[in-house]
Amino acid sequence: MTALHDDALLSATGIEVAYGAAAKVKVLHGVDIAVRRGETVGIVGESGSGKTTLGRALLRLVDVSAGTIRFDGQDITHLPDSVVRPLRRRMQIIFQDPMASLNPRHQIHRILAEPLRLHGLARDEADIQRRIASVLDRMSLPSACLRRYPHELSGGQRQRVGIARAVLLEPEFVLADEIVSGLDVSTQAQALNLLKELSAELGLAMAFISHDLSVISSVCDRVYVMRHGRIVEQGLCKDVFSTPSHDYTRELIAAIPLPAPISGWLDPSPRP
Repeated sequence: MTALHDDALLSATGIEVAYGAAAKVKVLHGVDIAVRRGETVGIVGESGSGKTTLGRALLRLVDVSAGTIRFDGQDITHLPDSVVRPLRRRMQIIFQDPMASLNPRHQIHRILAEPLRLHGLARDEADIQRRIASVLDRMSLPSACLRRYPHELSGGQRQRVGIARAVLLEPEFVLADEIVSGLDVSTQAQALNLLKELSAELGLAMAFISHDLSVISSVCDRVYVMRHGRIVEQGLCKDVFSTPSHDYTRELIAAIPLPAPISGWLDPSPRP
């Protein structure tokens, strides 16, 4: 185990995931990854590279067939659900498609309030209202949206609700899975700026899954490049993107619509 893994909030060593009745289709092949407190780590690769499976394995949403997953020094690889459940508050996920992850039959207020009640984070109903009002302000969402259903919000608003639901629980680790892939460019920038602000404010450890290297280079400190269920390259974003060592990484960079990721394209200044 490397020093990086020793210092990590969440890490995986040699993990493998296989699907099918006889677990014959192997998706991950001995993957090592580590995320330290306060850093944002990118996981990048083309569709089918295994990045989403890796993210869900880290959160124990899929079982691993080999390897070890540690959270805050504890081996959680094969803990029963009853033991993992209390850790769920500390390990949150923001899904790619908020229409699929937000209950269409519930108003936004209920979607935000229920996790607080479930995890016992609020003292009373007044405290729930205070916490929700605070997170709405942070997300630049109007209070009127609390009385609306997910389909009545814009795509950007729905994604901000998904972010709000995650950060309301005061997690230590957040997995963001392709969360801007369905948004227009300006809405993408707003969501990414918001995540950068939250990460800095709350000291979050974050894993950011994307197929877009421009996004990864803008929000992440380090990056893992995946291909066919394996990590083929890793390192600081500035190093990997400026001097890639693997042919596959060079192919991904060559496929970026821009000639090169433009430093500062994501405005780091606070949103109005």
